[in-house]
Amino acid sequence: MKKLSARRRHPLAAVVVLLLALAATGGLYAAFAPAGKAQADESVQSLPIEEGKKLYTVGCASCHGTSGQGTTDGPSLVGVGSAAVDFQVGTGRMPAQQPGAQIPAKKVIYSQDEIDQLAAYVASLGAGPITPTEKQVSPEGADIAKGGDLFRTNCAQCHNFTGEGGALTDGKYAPSLEGTSPKHIYEAMQTGPQNMPSFPDTTMPEQQKQDIIAYIKTVNGDNSESPGGLSLGGLGPVSEGLFAWIFGLGLLIAVAVWVAAHTAKAKKS
Repeated sequence: MKKLSARRRHPLAAVVVLLLALAATGGLYAAFAPAGKAQADESVQSLPIEEGKKLYTVGCASCHGTSGQGTTDGPSLVGVGSAAVDFQVGTGRMPAQQPGAQIPAKKVIYSQDEIDQLAAYVASLGAGPITPTEKQVSPEGADIAKGGDLFRTNCAQCHNFTGEGGALTDGKYAPSLEGTSPKHIYEAMQTGPQNMPSFPDTTMPEQQKQDIIAYIKTVNGDNSESPGGLSLGGLGPVSEGLFAWIFGLGLLIAVAVWVAAHTAKAKKS
């Protein structure tokens, strides 16, 4: 009995035999290969960054530096995030055509895929605001009235109460928001391009941004009505005052001339 007990197999012997069999057939590698998958995912994520770096070297490095550190001709891009790139390049402001007090929007020269690649590369230089999703920028279900209050409080001083834009100091201006996509409006609030202050989620939550976008799209929509009659470009007291001076005062002068002429004729007769 003692001799049989000595020859009894160890309880883990079957496990050892199974592991050896798996190793021989490659199954052990397959069973413990999630690291390989992680490496594959990492290479897929790095591809847009590599392509974006090529585009950056050709179109951006001359002003912003070879590593985005900035130069005397352009600010540093470290930490601006993908949202800033998507806004600036997606509206045609970048690459800049020429230096000036303010870089205007113009025809976009990159495709959206190329813009995404550029954004991925710049985002890899340092953490910053991320390009919003379609759900984040959608005005569906937003509170338009609340968006109007928020817009008049935070934006109307520069963009006018309907988003028609307006003049600022030193040759700068607040551009019109008519025709601007919800994504670019959201990104502008995120990043604060040029003269505009930034409104991160800590200052203005996502829902409030959606409310503002809904308000802008409503007042500039085709079905929007002006309760005051002619909108006169929606520029407020500037256009209204100009209309009053040119047409109102001009009409009064014309009436005065007509009265004087008829009075002179009546005296002669």
